[in-house]
Amino acid sequence: MEEKRKLICDKCKAQMEELKVEFRYLNRSFSHKVPRCPVCGQVYISENLALGRIKEVELNLEEK
Repeated sequence: MEEKRKLICDKCKAQMEELKVEFRYLNRSFSHKVPRCPVCGQVYISENLALGRIKEVELNLEEK
């Protein structure tokens, strides 16, 4: 389980909030809660998320 830490947006210097973000890949979309800047909308995607859930969704979509 990932440690909850306060992340600060490098661009806006605002504290990121855990918000639902829509991702799109191969004309499909899925949503997931990730840290997102409430000012500029920049998101933080952890290595665990990128190599776990996102990779799994990409592989499933590519098989279709």
